Amino acid sequence: MKNKKMISVLMTGVLAAGMLAGCGSSSSTAASTAASTAAGESTAAEATASGDVEEFNLWATGSDNVRAIFETLTEDFNNNSEYAGKYKVNLNFLLSGTGAASMTDGLVAAYKANQTNTEYDIVDFSGDDLSKVVGQIGEESFVKLDDSKIPNNASIAAESSVATDYVQPYRGTTVVLAYDSEKVTNVPTTWDELTQWIKDNPGRFAYNQPGTGGAGDSFARTSVYNFLPTEAFTSDDASWEDQWDEGFAYLAELHPFMYQSGGSVVYPAKNQGTLDLLNQGEIDMCPNWADMVLSQRASGEIKDTIKITQITDLPLTGSLQTLAIPTIGSHEEAAYAFMNYMVSEQAQQIMVEQMAAIPLIDTTNMDLAGYEDLENLDVSNFRIQSIGDLSTDFNEKWDNEIATLG
Repeated sequence: MKNKKMISVLMTGVLAAGMLAGCGSSSSTAASTAASTAAGESTAAEATASGDVEEFNLWATGSDNVRAIFETLTEDFNNNSEYAGKYKVNLNFLLSGTGAASMTDGLVAAYKANQTNTEYDIVDFSGDDLSKVVGQIGEESFVKLDDSKIPNNASIAAESSVATDYVQPYRGTTVVLAYDSEKVTNVPTTWDELTQWIKDNPGRFAYNQPGTGGAGDSFARTSVYNFLPTEAFTSDDASWEDQWDEGFAYLAELHPFMYQSGGSVVYPAKNQGTLDLLNQGEIDMCPNWADMVLSQRASGEIKDTIKITQITDLPLTGSLQTLAIPTIGSHEEAAYAFMNYMVSEQAQQIMVEQMAAIPLIDTTNMDLAGYEDLENLDVSNFRIQSIGDLSTDFNEKWDNEIATLG
């Protein structure tokens, strides 16, 4: 009966997510798959440890490169860490766009239904997802962290701006400016300098269509929200829409100076679209994810002359990836062990080498060969943006007012 109750609760969250996402059959299939995965064959309360090894569950969402790094990290934790033979983590990963909302909504639904001893032992959150969950069930839905159980956290200064005492940051991610160092010698470091560079170099800058990739989202939204108060960056209050016009006028002002093909301005699709243009020499600069640029440069997919830099005064948006322990989970001590592992030099080195993640520990003893640019990224300077459903209205306004300028 308990298992059926758990499935019912999770399905409630999944159906809610499906209603928000739309009624397409592919969304329904993804939601159903997520529900069955979350429910599993039995609840964590009914499960027992195998031998002397305590098994627990990690939940995460993201793109395929995130899935790959978690597969590597969980295998390393289980077999090569100081916790090998004591704990075993089982990865439950949902690709973004196919079930990410199901995970967060399932967690929220389980919490609101007063479920206990669930399989939500430890959860990975992006800044947006964390803000949404905390907004619905409060930070008290997570265990207030005991730093003595995460000794590797002692050297980490980075803190989440949301639920600070309840989440453990373990890596940074941010959108930066990627540029061809053979062609750009006077690299802009402020937003005014970037604006002037774009105007002085018509056709040599591009950002991808908002809604097709986070780098283009970041550039467009940062351009608009630079004209708004700081609190707007993390608010889904619809009243902010009334103050978008000045920022959209700025984007319209930049429009004629964007990359052109066939005599018309073109906004590429997806983050890879602008990076391909940069690598091919069609443009000299674009916003892109730091890890995407550095990992592709290290693998030889793009030229080694492509460098990255941060805007210092009004940075493009970034965030801290965090881990949290829901109060409705079943294996708190095991979850603490995994947190401590994730901020160890061992795990941080894996994340640097496999996905060019921005490490949060002191890099003095780390091997950053090929990823030296990471040392220059200031995590404390990241700006987090979470505007909830306003993002849909924002993209529609961009489509109607910027993309149609021709």
